[in-house]
Amino acid sequence: FNSLGVNSIEDAYWFEDIGRLQDAIGEKIVPMWTIARQTLPSGLAGLESLKNSLWNRIIGLDHQSIWNTWGTMLLVTLSVAGFGAVASYFPQVLDAKQAILQYVSGKFSLANNCQVEFDWSDPVPVGQTVSFSIRFFQRGGRPYPICEADNVLIEVKKDAQKVAVVTEFGGQDPNEANLVVVKFSVRKSGQYSIHILCENAHVKGSPFQKTFLPGGIDPNKTLFLKQTSTVVCVTGQPHKLIIEPRDTYGNTCRNQDFALDLFKFAAEQIDETLGNQSCHNCSVQFTYDSSGNASPTVSSNNSNSILNVIGHLNQCSGVDSGRVSLQTRFSDPGVFHGTLTYDDKPVQNGKFDIIVLNSTEAAAVQKNVAVKSANAYYEGKLLSVGNDVQNKIRKVYMSVTSKQLVIKEYFLKVLPIRVATFRLSPNTKLQFLMASNQHGLPTILIDDGSQPAIKVAMKDAKIVVATFTHFLLRNIGGSETFNDKQEHFFKELRDIHRKHPRDKLTLKITRENIIESTWKSTKGLSNTDWCRNFEISFVGEQGIDWGGLRREWFEQVCSRLFESGNPVGMFISFGESRLVHPNPNSRWKPKHYEMAGRIVGKCLYESSLGSAYRQMVKARFTRSFLAQLIGLRVHYKYFEQDDPELYIRKVKFILENDVEEMDLSFTEEEYDPSGKLLKTVELITDGSKVIVTNENKREYLNALAQYRLAIKVKMEIEAFQKGLNEIVPDELMSIFDENELELLMCGTSEYSVTELREHHVVCGATGDFRKILDWFWTAVANMSEEEKARLLQFTTGCSQLPPGGFRELSPLFQITPAPTYGNLPTAHTCFNQLCLPDYDSYESFEKALRIAINEGSEGFGLI
Repeated sequence: FNSLGVNSIEDAYWFEDIGRLQDAIGEKIVPMWTIARQTLPSGLAGLESLKNSLWNRIIGLDHQSIWNTWGTMLLVTLSVAGFGAVASYFPQVLDAKQAILQYVSGKFSLANNCQVEFDWSDPVPVGQTVSFSIRFFQRGGRPYPICEADNVLIEVKKDAQKVAVVTEFGGQDPNEANLVVVKFSVRKSGQYSIHILCENAHVKGSPFQKTFLPGGIDPNKTLFLKQTSTVVCVTGQPHKLIIEPRDTYGNTCRNQDFALDLFKFAAEQIDETLGNQSCHNCSVQFTYDSSGNASPTVSSNNSNSILNVIGHLNQCSGVDSGRVSLQTRFSDPGVFHGTLTYDDKPVQNGKFDIIVLNSTEAAAVQKNVAVKSANAYYEGKLLSVGNDVQNKIRKVYMSVTSKQLVIKEYFLKVLPIRVATFRLSPNTKLQFLMASNQHGLPTILIDDGSQPAIKVAMKDAKIVVATFTHFLLRNIGGSETFNDKQEHFFKELRDIHRKHPRDKLTLKITRENIIESTWKSTKGLSNTDWCRNFEISFVGEQGIDWGGLRREWFEQVCSRLFESGNPVGMFISFGESRLVHPNPNSRWKPKHYEMAGRIVGKCLYESSLGSAYRQMVKARFTRSFLAQLIGLRVHYKYFEQDDPELYIRKVKFILENDVEEMDLSFTEEEYDPSGKLLKTVELITDGSKVIVTNENKREYLNALAQYRLAIKVKMEIEAFQKGLNEIVPDELMSIFDENELELLMCGTSEYSVTELREHHVVCGATGDFRKILDWFWTAVANMSEEEKARLLQFTTGCSQLPPGGFRELSPLFQITPAPTYGNLPTAHTCFNQLCLPDYDSYESFEKALRIAINEGSEGFGLI
């Protein structure tokens, strides 16, 4: 108050500048000032009487024991007066003077006098906003008016992580001047600790321990553990699968959180004569699982274990694991489509194919997987290759090894001719179709996404698919989930380079020319050298590399290699896309792309050595580029993510409209930046003579994708792939799909709330909007990564950040007040702008924000 010139009751009586007062003491304290000021007498005589009365109360009522002798009173009075004289010469002592006066008068808050009341009874489930209140009292037991300036610390922690809270001091009612209300949202189950300190001392009972339970089961989050898209079992033998029920926030539910009888499993049999009918020869049993370990064991020592691809479990009875065991037993062989539901809703990965073998077929599969090379060929009839249906019956022979699936035919019954070869990887899909009416045999469709799909009818289709499934699971570590494949990938990569030394290798790098200096420092390195522990020395700098300089070099060289703003750089972005793709107009040579591939391979190898060495690639690649790295063929659907502008302007228009009158041919025109036609490219042989029709327009779009996304940058991609595969073998890369490959190389899209707070703009904010803004940051801090992605999608139209994070958003993330009350937030995605209405409570605000981002991230509320 000294800065306002308010040093006495008379000054408070005459002070009228509310604007200056609000700036000095804060918006929340002004109502308490106003209420207190209204209690002052209306005249000067009354003010003088009030001052005398207050002093008499100090010395006569509250602290009579202190003032029991005139000597004591004189001593304290002289002490205070002397301290005041010293303080007049030393302004920094004023705070201490005030503290002594407060101690003398008893007008300060004691930690032991605080009362804490929780508005819930333990335990409660997650998914709600809870609150607790704290009342502060003076030494004499009177209410202490609390404000933000007081030394009060409130922290809520889940394990070691802080939980964002909303803290409300006091209120309009004078009876609530000593009240603080704290609110926070609970998403993770488990034990929380609540720390409340007043004047650096814990209040009575602090830290408080509160337990929050998982919520009800959410089928969309519930999943099979160690699941595969195809399950193989044997007639008459039980097969066990483990289900982990989870709530909306991914917490593992307890057994009492769900009803076992709401789980349902259905198996639909694929058969020519019966069609898709329910399987009545399958017994199903659900039980609460008490397993301590759900790791799969895939072995080739006995015929049962290799077919039970989920593996066996080490039993640990008496443990509430929150898991459910599904045990099936089929009495008849066949091929089925299984579906798991909870309360008639499908679980996350609850749809899969089931192959049931008889004992003879099981023995044949056992024999196939016991050797690495092919020892058996199975006869079939080739029905089609791509869109080319075979009018004449072609007898073919199929074999499966640990590396590939091969289809051959014999010319003159003597000379073998290879029809197709499919890599044994998760990208190669074998799908059972309805039995062929013409041949009466089971039919399978083989498609790897990079060559024409092949349809074959064969008697031993189950044996072929079961053998393929076993080899595949063995190659990827026994499970098709990303985490399990990543663990297997890192283990295999370490084993490949186990013999390579990890001694240090110094690279001298020039910051100003980091790509060329990196090339000069690494061009003579062997594969063994690339596995050594790089030690970075920046020219002209004295820093010693204890790991920090190496990480800085990785980050900076990746930023320069994969930046998209340079029209002659190594990589570019299509239009407004934030994903980078090799640049056909790059000034860099294939040797530099090869180096870029090695650096990415080096990042993957370093990550395989453990968290201390983990190095993510600072880039976001196009899906079509990632697909080509694992051997997939690109198609027009990649345009939707890689080049959304072209997709909307051309691809989607062609798909949704009649093209007969568009006069299109299988050609692509290329223009320079000024709009001048440079050349016309034929997408297929004699493409200028082939007219695009409604029947072949998808072939045209696929040819366009092949040219724009693959052929134009074939040299760059091949060079990059060569460098990458020198460190990471091609067959190891191929266990992932393109989305998983990005996750493996670049990591998750982490959204830093701190970074967003540093790189955002608040437009048109008023004093009242500060409350909403504080609530917004609290809500965002408590969001899961998925919810943050939805918020980004809702506000900007894209859930991906640029490689540089929020600071590279253009325009920056904007927050602005909306001239409404209680409505849902809206967004202007063209301007990256989030509009927040006013609300009467934090609970209402948070609920509205969550509804908006969950229901509106795909259109609702977007403008």
